Amino acid sequence: MKRLVLGVQYDGGSWQGWQTQPSGNTVQDALERALQQFTKAEIKTTCAGRTDAGVHGIEQVVHFDCDLVREPYSWVNGVNAFLPASVAVQWVKELPLDTESEDNFHARFSARARTYHYILHNAAIRSPMWSGRAGWTFRALDVERMRAAATHLLGEHDFSAFRASGCQAKTPVKHMYDIQVRRQGEMIIFTLRASAFLHHMVRNIVGSLIFVGTGKREPEWMGEVLASMNREIAAPTFMPDGLYLARIDYEDKWGLPQRDLVETLAFLSFL
Repeated sequence: MKRLVLGVQYDGGSWQGWQTQPSGNTVQDALERALQQFTKAEIKTTCAGRTDAGVHGIEQVVHFDCDLVREPYSWVNGVNAFLPASVAVQWVKELPLDTESEDNFHARFSARARTYHYILHNAAIRSPMWSGRAGWTFRALDVERMRAAATHLLGEHDFSAFRASGCQAKTPVKHMYDIQVRRQGEMIIFTLRASAFLHHMVRNIVGSLIFVGTGKREPEWMGEVLASMNREIAAPTFMPDGLYLARIDYEDKWGLPQRDLVETLAFLSFL
């Protein structure tokens, strides 16, 4: 028995999120159907972090256990042959599995950090070219104000103020390692890297940063929202269209052939 680790990319626009649903219309459902067709066995997968409906994955990391022996390129090409156009396996890594040990790779529990990009089209008129691929706001945004506001979120905090009511995380305390806000013409890219994220946390933070960027709130307000631990004080949850799960960080010992963050940003620039 081996543990197979996959890097999976998907356009989330047509899916009801990652996690399996009775409808069968999720990325996990599509992937597991393809794996079953390729392996002729029932496969159950575990991902690094579930994404909501409309959220995209540049590099979701998934693992499962299987006896089938194939070369990595055969796994990639074979599984992709059974996947719809909006989902594709990018790479496969085979790792040893010791059923007596607790030191096996785990897509979720071995992760050290997660990074999301949020792409925002900031222009007076919406563009149909970015529909489903980027969020949109017509009000002019001040990037420097948003950068100043973001500094209040760095470090380890209780992020309850940015947590969805239905969040199932055991604790709202997370460590925010970095937040970058970049402008490229009409596009603004928010990059958030943290130990983990709560349900809707990125979209709630982006919505609040937009409040600051438009001048509706001062940068210091972001710290006040965080300290309140009150979801009702923060801005409404922003649209999912521009949210991309970009990267999951693991220890080098696992040898996963992942993209780095520079590559994910370059990839997004061609959307």
